[in-house]
Amino acid sequence: MKKFSIEHLARIVKAKPAGNSGSFTGVNIDSRTVKTGNCFFAIRGENFDGHNYVPDAFAKGAVCAVVNKDLKADKFAGKTILKVNDTIKALGEFAQEYRRQGNFKVVAITGSVGKTTTRQIIHHVLSRHFRVLAAPKNFNNNIGLPLTLLGADPKDEIIIAELGSNHPGEIGYLTRIASPDIAVITNVHPAHIEGFGDLQTIIREKLSISQGLQDNGVLIINAHLASRVSLPTARIMTFGISRDCDVRARDITFDNFSSRFTIDATKIALPLAGAGNIENALAAWAVCSRFDISIDDFAQALKTTPTVPMRTEPLQIGRLTVLNDCYNANPASMKIALDILKIQNRKRRLVFICGDMAELGRQTEQLHRQLGKDIAQAKVKLLLAVGRYARIVAEAAEKNAKYDLQTESFDDTVTCCNNLAKFIKDNDIILVKGSRTAKLEMTIEKLKELFS
Repeated sequence: MKKFSIEHLARIVKAKPAGNSGSFTGVNIDSRTVKTGNCFFAIRGENFDGHNYVPDAFAKGAVCAVVNKDLKADKFAGKTILKVNDTIKALGEFAQEYRRQGNFKVVAITGSVGKTTTRQIIHHVLSRHFRVLAAPKNFNNNIGLPLTLLGADPKDEIIIAELGSNHPGEIGYLTRIASPDIAVITNVHPAHIEGFGDLQTIIREKLSISQGLQDNGVLIINAHLASRVSLPTARIMTFGISRDCDVRARDITFDNFSSRFTIDATKIALPLAGAGNIENALAAWAVCSRFDISIDDFAQALKTTPTVPMRTEPLQIGRLTVLNDCYNANPASMKIALDILKIQNRKRRLVFICGDMAELGRQTEQLHRQLGKDIAQAKVKLLLAVGRYARIVAEAAEKNAKYDLQTESFDDTVTCCNNLAKFIKDNDIILVKGSRTAKLEMTIEKLKELFS
């Protein structure tokens, strides 16, 4: 980030000043990675308190710290401390002002699935033409988004941010900080229902991204969603496969882990599989077209789009083909991953290592039973179910399968790993997917140990 005055920061966050002279470059919330000249924000989480690490931050070269506790004056004599009521709120206030002063454009992306892949495609294309900063990893909450914006260098031209939410009001708050020039809604599906209650509440939450749009901003939205809601007054661009879309895919074909389609008359080759990734690519083209990228340049760049780790990432482990989709799971992303699995070579056995889906509230059992039906429709031959609710998936899959389906249920991932050798065979095609709580990446490592 650019050099910033400590005195100016104090005014923005309404801090009680204590020796607030000088300036800083860079913001950090992790004392282990503090660099000389940084400002350290002491954030409190469920299992840690950043205030305990203020001395470490100063020892590593931090020039000031933002806190919401009274610290012992004798321990910090001569150090610059800014005291606020809420350090997370202060971080957001600072990011909002930093964004207002910046010369960069902001693209903000939300949606139930596809945010990260869409972000990566946009970054891959635009970075060939502009200086672009994309949100690292999964920086999409009230801490991650401000850190993304504050990470912008004065030379950066475009910031690509993700906006996530697991309860009402989060996206409205985040979009007012980001003040995007372009807002994208990839789609809306049942996800984090425990925090929202129903799909209509989720839809309203995603649509609230438009609240922070610049006056001349553009909302890019999945056409299927756009047809179901009353849209805000912002300028709208739609994407999808229907005739009335502003950005439309036609002549769609799939080939294992790649997809082909046309936009207008231009042929597109996407090295990512499944209908969901075609929608992600369409959303990305809608964004890139706003920066005067030609469709030919977009198509050329798309050919080398990298896969996103742990998001339907194809791995070759010996003679096994593994779809590593361990990052997270909800009903929609499960269906998308199964659609990719079922277009694979039918001469090989389709295997699904399935974990629980989290945060589904009162619909948990119902949605896991539906997943079992989807698995049967995909003609999976071996289902290894990991977790309490995955056992419901296995029962529903067995009930609905009109073919020879083998299932095995495990209480936890460790037990599943210890039994993989009994069930997995050379030449299998294996989808591995569950919510973060399942930690199914452990099964990937076990497969490498057994079959590499």
